[in-house]
Amino acid sequence: MNLHCTELNMKSRLIINPISGTRSKAGLDDQVKEMLAPLGWSVEVVYTQCHGDATRLASDAVGLGYDAVFAAGGDGTINETAAALCGSRTVLGIIPCGSGNGLARHLGIPIDIKEGIKVILENHPMPIDFATVNDRKFFCTFGVGFDAAVSAAFARKKTRGKFTYLQSTFETYANYEPEYYTISANGKMLTKKAFLVAVCNASQYGNNAYIAPHAAIDDGLLDVTIIHAGNLFNTAIVGVDMLTGMIEKNVLIQTFRTPHLVIERENSGVAHLDGEPMEIEKRLDIDCHHHSLNVYTPKHVQPFKPILTPVASMFNDLKIAINNVFSN
Repeated sequence: MNLHCTELNMKSRLIINPISGTRSKAGLDDQVKEMLAPLGWSVEVVYTQCHGDATRLASDAVGLGYDAVFAAGGDGTINETAAALCGSRTVLGIIPCGSGNGLARHLGIPIDIKEGIKVILENHPMPIDFATVNDRKFFCTFGVGFDAAVSAAFARKKTRGKFTYLQSTFETYANYEPEYYTISANGKMLTKKAFLVAVCNASQYGNNAYIAPHAAIDDGLLDVTIIHAGNLFNTAIVGVDMLTGMIEKNVLIQTFRTPHLVIERENSGVAHLDGEPMEIEKRLDIDCHHHSLNVYTPKHVQPFKPILTPVASMFNDLKIAINNVFSN
């Protein structure tokens, strides 16, 4: 496949999750069509109605030979869409409309919808890795422990957005008990009582919370972050370090890179894939699949810098939020 193809009459399917995030999707379909029309894109618009719809709709597009599938939604919608495109010639376009937008942020795709569409206009497809845990695909992060418990609490809430996620975090933190995990990777085995174990293909959960600040999404490796059990104070400091990109310097943190690992715990229980909670087995076989998905990305992305990158992203988010208020 020529990933830099510029011929006219390119076929695409736009998958919109109408209930993702907090922003209205009214007019999004026309906006995408209008912006892509000058490049010769034909855009078919479809909407999800329930869990699994995005995978089915994206799979159909692959079967029909579509050149690209654009996913407008949060990380759950992106995960479902991307899962159907792995190993195909069909390119994923991400239009971030969710609460966290972890994969988009890692790739440098602007969270502003119009600016996000402009990334597709740059026509810069890039092959990236994805990962599997017991054959379930994820593209950003997989986790067991505290982050999974927060994801489950957040999923039970009736409202979305950053405030609701923070509320879920504090509520879960008040009563959370660390667990024991046995981790096998790179020919070594360790058993630890941990606050959480995160396996990262990308650098952050979303909302600029950097769980693996220096993760690369195209290196064939997964970044594993173990947060060891600590007291109330130093565990809370980890959260601050995560928001500044300084988490790897925290004394509770252990990190390593590997293409494959196994995590075992005493019982099956909740985990999360790209922020979506699920019940999963007690033995977890996790693999990285190198350069198996093509995604439209910006041609130029600033390298990550602790403190500076998170602060710049925070101010950009604030600017977008203000613009959205005055544009409605």
